[in-house]
This record gives sequence, C-alpha cells and structure tokens, in this order.
Amino acid sequence: MSKITAALEDAVATVLANTPAADAVQTNRQRVYADRAFAQILKLIAPRIRHFIRQYGLTAHWDDAEQCCAIGVHRAIQAYDPAKAQFTTFVNWQLRGELQGLRFRLMTDQRPSARKVAAVTVSLSGLARNEDGDEAGLEAMLIDDGALERTESAASAYLAGKTRTVLIDRYLDHLRTVGLEQLQRRARAAEPKRAALPGQPRLRATLYPVDPAELAALEQKIVEHRDAIERRLGGTDGHDHDGYQPGDDDAVGRERARQLAKRAAGTIAELALTMPGFGASDALTSRWQRARGATRTNAAHTGAAA
Repeated sequence: MSKITAALEDAVATVLANTPAADAVQTNRQRVYADRAFAQILKLIAPRIRHFIRQYGLTAHWDDAEQCCAIGVHRAIQAYDPAKAQFTTFVNWQLRGELQGLRFRLMTDQRPSARKVAAVTVSLSGLARNEDGDEAGLEAMLIDDGALERTESAASAYLAGKTRTVLIDRYLDHLRTVGLEQLQRRARAAEPKRAALPGQPRLRATLYPVDPAELAALEQKIVEHRDAIERRLGGTDGHDHDGYQPGDDDAVGRERARQLAKRAAGTIAELALTMPGFGASDALTSRWQRARGATRTNAAHTGAAA
C-alpha cells in the first residue's frame, strides 16, 4: 500500500468516525474534524480528479467538473466498505459516474440523434430577459412581487375570521348560560313551595324542570342572534354593513339587527378581556371600564332629560 493510499484510508476513517448515526446530532468538534479530513481527501486525490476531467473532455467546464467530483467523493465515503476493497476503487467509480453524467448533460446536442433533428440545448437563464433585453437570472422568472402582500392579506383575513368565530361562540355561550339561569329561576318561582322535611336538604334550582318549549325558544333566539351578528360583522359581498340587501324595505328588522349587534359588540369586548389570548393589560382594561361607565352614565342622563 502506497503512502497516498494509506493517507486516504486514514482520512476516510476519520470522516466516518466523526459522522454520527442517523438518529444522532453531530457536534461542532466532530464537524470540524470531518471537514478537515474531507479537505485532506480532496487534496490527495486532486491529481486523479484532474486526470479524469481531461479524459472526459470537460476542461471547458472545470469548475462544474470539480464540484461533481467533490459530490462523487462524498458518495464514495458514504458507500465505502473496507472489507470489500480499498477506497481508491470506490472513489474511481464514483468520479467516473459523476463526470459521465455531467458530460451527458452538457453535450446532449453532440449525440447523433440530436444532430439529425438539429436539437439545441437552451439555458433557462437565457429565456429570462429584463426590461433592457439583457439576460436575467432565474430569480426574475420565479419572484412574484405581489405574492407576499397576497399571502399576508389572506393570513390576516383567516385569522380575523377565526377570531370572530371564537368571540361569537363565546358570546352565544354566555347568552345560553344567562337564559338557562333565568328559566330555572322562573321554574323555581312557579313551583309551589314545599316545607323541607327534617334531616333532608333543600332542592336546588337546577332540579326544577324547565319547560321544553321555553328551551326551544331560547335556542331559536340564540340562532337569530348568531345570524344577525354574523351578517353585521361578516361583510359579505352584495350586502351592506347590516347584512341586508340594498333593496330591502324591512326598516324595523334592520334597526333591530343593528341594535342587537351593537349590544353584542359591547358584551363581546367585555368577554374578550377575560379570555386567554385576548386579555389586555390592566391599564387598557381600566380605561375600557371607565369608558363603558361613562357611556352608561351619559345614556342615563339623556333618558332622564327626555
């Protein structure tokens, strides 16, 4: 075994020793040792690489050929088995295969079948031209100036829609809870009072039966609230801000929906302050509460004056 062959074997062993398994992470020290050993391998087989480049007639594409040879060396190291042959055998076949593939890609027009049809290989870079008619890079063909704006707009609309849905669902759950409490209190008030037996607990309000018709009416009311709020906040095409068609004459329904959505917006804002992910800072919460209190006070004064 020559000195170069022995040095190659040692360098390859160093690279393999510092290459972790598939489920392990390579440390910085291992990466440095592996890179140094790989650079040493390229230095030792540089004469062989130059010989193969000349043999395959790729001297006009020297840089590309050297990069292909580096890829071939890396693949030879990954496939190397010391029990089968020396590393020079593995690397020779890899170098020949990479250079043969490069020559096939670069010299496609030189084949007899290509000459018969006068085939000409055209670079994709040559198809891209700028405003001055000069050749531009592939980036000019791939970059879309409006892609970022459209992506951000679509993401913003999606997040706004999801947020609106979550807040409306929370508001409707709040309405359902309040409505059930009112129905239970009404059922308890309508139930004749019974004296509690000694030693037995008093019946709770939740044990009093609620009229199914009233429950159905409550759910119907919640459905109407959802429809009015979503039409008010949805902003669908062909509708105004109240969700009615421009030709509708239902002024009463329009005003009722507007008032309903207005009250719902205030309650939704208050509920959002208590929800995880929607809560604001203490200063903002206090400012909101003061603003709500001032609004209610002014409304009370206006009603008293009237």
